[in-house]
Amino acid sequence: MIVVTGATGNVGRTLVELLVEAGESVTAVSRKITEADVPQGVRVTAADLADPAGLRPAFDGADALFLLISGDFVSVADDPGGIVSDVLADAKAGGVGRVVLLSSQGVVTRPESSSHGSTARSIEDAVRQSGLDWTILRPGGFASNVYAWAESIRAQRTVAAPFGDVSLPFVDPADIAEVAAVVLREDGHTGKVYELTGPALTTPRQRAEAIGEALGEPIRFVEQSREEARAQMLQFMPEPVVETTLAIIGEPTPAEQRISPDIEQVLGRAPRPFAAWAQRHVAAFR
Repeated sequence: MIVVTGATGNVGRTLVELLVEAGESVTAVSRKITEADVPQGVRVTAADLADPAGLRPAFDGADALFLLISGDFVSVADDPGGIVSDVLADAKAGGVGRVVLLSSQGVVTRPESSSHGSTARSIEDAVRQSGLDWTILRPGGFASNVYAWAESIRAQRTVAAPFGDVSLPFVDPADIAEVAAVVLREDGHTGKVYELTGPALTTPRQRAEAIGEALGEPIRFVEQSREEARAQMLQFMPEPVVETTLAIIGEPTPAEQRISPDIEQVLGRAPRPFAAWAQRHVAAFR
């Protein structure tokens, strides 16, 4: 039995499907999950990662855990590493022997940032000290971040974003899920840290063009100033997260622009390009 937290998210939903296709028994965990959210036969547990006691039933009969720490968890937890330690102790008591953590590239690229680096580091430390076999996945920016453009593309065929010509190697969440499925099921990954990126650097302008090509219609790109973007982001993100996000997308470090070989190493194929993600998800922008 494999327990998947964050099972209704961009990574978790695909991971559940992949594990079921591989013949694994799965328990899917999310705060508001129902049986309608998962393939037939998957056990569901509605629980909040910030409440370790609510997770305990999910670990009965399990031998592996995919652990995702949501932004909501980080924002409410005074001691996220301590809470994760409690979760992992319960998992170990329930029979879990392997944990795969979805962490963040920011652990190494923005170690001073509470939203991207230091909090994730405390969680990674808890995983390392858990006594379980562990593997850590550190993705950079997700291709699915551009869902933030969906409303303006549907309504006006327009994208407004800052730093239109600054590039990052966005990763397809489906590739993250495939890597997770492999390391959850196969030996040889204990104690490994995998950095997960896309196969090429792309800019916001290029991503908008790729969505337009998938739609068969041009997308107009409007470049925002930093302050315009900041004001917009503050409507739905805490200020520390906004400031670090702007720094990453506006002045990325060489490490944040590095294209990692790890997806190809694990999967035996190159990661999917952003244009392939846009083609698969074009319905969200129609």
